[in-house]
This record gives sequence, structure tokens and C-alpha cells, in this order.
Amino acid sequence: MAVSYMTEDGYKKLQQEIEYLETVERPRISQQIAEARDKGDLSENAEYDAAKEAQGMLEMKISQLKELFINARILDESRINTDTVQILTTVTLLNVKTKQVFDYTIVSDSEANLKERKISVSTPIAKGLLGKREGEVVDITVPAGVLTLQVQKIELAK
Repeated sequence: MAVSYMTEDGYKKLQQEIEYLETVERPRISQQIAEARDKGDLSENAEYDAAKEAQGMLEMKISQLKELFINARILDESRINTDTVQILTTVTLLNVKTKQVFDYTIVSDSEANLKERKISVSTPIAKGLLGKREGEVVDITVPAGVLTLQVQKIELAK
């Protein structure tokens, strides 16, 4: 797996999620398997099959998160330059066509959350904005068409 860059906060959250899955969810599913096994014939036991499937999904998720954790590199927020759009900056944009103003924070893939207006550095919008300065206008191709955006303000992500 490739290196994944994240904030120290994102790294801690990832660590907590792994710990929760291993210490809470894994024993819970093991208990469900044991209870289903106690009900008799496993060949026609839907509860057992469902619990085993849930166990497989959980173990796969734990494995993926551990790999992400191992390959994570913490970004030093004090070294972020706000002269250009880059990861860990919040950029205020003007949609030139609709005159709508909005902002996005550029974050790592693992920290992206559209509800919080945090977009992954690997999205088409973020890729199109990286390296741009305040005042620059950029055309970005997205699935819905082409967006013409003007960078209005760049600041350190909060």
C-alpha cells in the first residue's frame, strides 16, 4: 500500500478505531459465533453463517486499517505554506458561473468527509486546485462537467 499522509489527529483517530474494533467488536462477534454454534447443526444455521460472515468482514477491515496505520506519515502542520493550495489548507472558492462562494479543506484520503467540507487530496477538485494561488482561475473537469473556480483565499486548515 502507498504512503498515506494525515494529520496527527487523524492518526490518533485511526489508532482508536483499530483498538475499538479489536477490543470491542471482535469479542462481540466471537460471542455471537459461540451462541450460534451452541444452537446445534451448523449446516443449516443462518445465525452462525451471518456471524462468520460478519467476522470475516471485521477482520478484513482491521487488516486494511492496520495497513493504512503502518504506512501513515504524519504531516507537520507548522510547515504548511499558505501561498498555494496544498494538503491541510482551507481554500475559499468562487464558482465563476454561479457566483456561489464555498470552501473546502484539502485532507488525506483517510480523513475526507464531505459533510465537514473536507475533500481528499486525490479528488478531481483538489487535484485541480493544488499549487494554485489566490486570485487564480482554474477549470476543473468533474463527472458533472467543467467547473470554473477562482481561488479567493487560502488559509491553514483548522
